[in-house]
Amino acid sequence: MRTSPETLTIALVVPLQGPAGIFGPSCELCAELAVEELNAGAGTLGRRVRLRVVDGGAPPPDVAAAVGALVSAGEVDAVTGWHISAVRQVVAPRIAGRVPYVYTPLYEGGERTPWVFLAGETPGRQLRPALRWFADELGVRRWSVVGDDYVWPRRSARAIRRYLAEVGGTVSEELFVPYGTQDFSGALRRIAAGTGEGVLMLLVGDDAVAFNRAFAAAGLDDDRIRFSPLMDENMLLATGAASTRGLYAAAGYFEALPTAGGLDFGARYHRRFGVDAPMLNSLGESCYEGVRLLDALARRAGTVDARTMTAVSDGLGYDGPRGPVELRDRHLRQPVFLAVADGLEFDVLQPL
Repeated sequence: MRTSPETLTIALVVPLQGPAGIFGPSCELCAELAVEELNAGAGTLGRRVRLRVVDGGAPPPDVAAAVGALVSAGEVDAVTGWHISAVRQVVAPRIAGRVPYVYTPLYEGGERTPWVFLAGETPGRQLRPALRWFADELGVRRWSVVGDDYVWPRRSARAIRRYLAEVGGTVSEELFVPYGTQDFSGALRRIAAGTGEGVLMLLVGDDAVAFNRAFAAAGLDDDRIRFSPLMDENMLLATGAASTRGLYAAAGYFEALPTAGGLDFGARYHRRFGVDAPMLNSLGESCYEGVRLLDALARRAGTVDARTMTAVSDGLGYDGPRGPVELRDRHLRQPVFLAVADGLEFDVLQPL
């Protein structure tokens, strides 16, 4: 069904299967909360907002084909959602500027497509200050890197080497495994035989859960910390309290974030969906942020035309669950926080 002047339809591309499928339910509900809040007012530009969910966990060409078909048929006015960079790289050219695209996850940086707006954390604002903190506060400078084998982990690993050089650190081992790996025995043997004082995880969803469990079962958490820029509350719960010792994470949002915006967001989420709703987390919150950012861009531009949005986007700012945020060069500048696992919860230590 084609969109109408009364309705603004957003394609929400989130994983419903695969390693990242663990995030899907919270991503959908957080985006739905944003839509309901907009529609409780005047919607976006006077149009009632609705979502059209697309499975972002399917093979990337299939996701691009599904999104492209919706755009070509005039069935969606915009695209947003959490999905891996391998999906973004094929979806962005398929959209070709016909509708705006807000990509919500943390990513490797460097996206320059004019109609793509990036709401997530980037290595320079997430990994760089975190690695400096580990060097200064814990004396950890030698790292083993283990990641899924696709663009985000590969490019992030290159950045990590540069950032470690700034603090006199090194990468002792660098291991990449196929996306969807559940058996990490080979990787763990190499880590155990290596000289890394910490393990930097660039693993997604169920892959990270399997790694964490095996890491702790092998006793490697006795003398090595772990750090991940992609470790949310869902993954913590799935990992289990016995396997989270010495596990750190960095993100723009945690459910335990003790700020007014963060606490208010958590209260609204649970008031709407109940105490048994999917675990609130940074990945889900990013989808709330994606809908919110599309609305803010549309109101500033007075239209949902992607190129007009780009022309007026620089300097756009607002306060949300993450605190004050501002668009610069189509990237959302935002606070990033360091946290450590305490059983099945995160203890937010400080902003980075």
